Amino acid sequence: MADVLDDDELDRQLPEGWERDGDEIVRVYEFEDYLDGVTFATSVAEVADEEFHHPEIRIRYDEVEVRLTSHEAGGITETDIRLANLFDSER
Repeated sequence: MADVLDDDELDRQLPEGWERDGDEIVRVYEFEDYLDGVTFATSVAEVADEEFHHPEIRIRYDEVEVRLTSHEAGGITETDIRLANLFDSER
């Protein structure tokens, strides 16, 4: 099991555009229209499934919110940071 990152480690590693919200990291991606967001959410879901680390994804008309945490570890781990970076590369 991965170790939960402490505040200093998280501050150093958190990718640009992501924010901490309690025991999760979150990013809202903006899109011109709904279907662009759905396409992006599908890409994120495919990456997450390959990595076997599944985020919470909320699709709205012109944005997609992605939340990551490592439930088994009880907080944010390097796995979450790695996935955040992979999701950003899908954009």
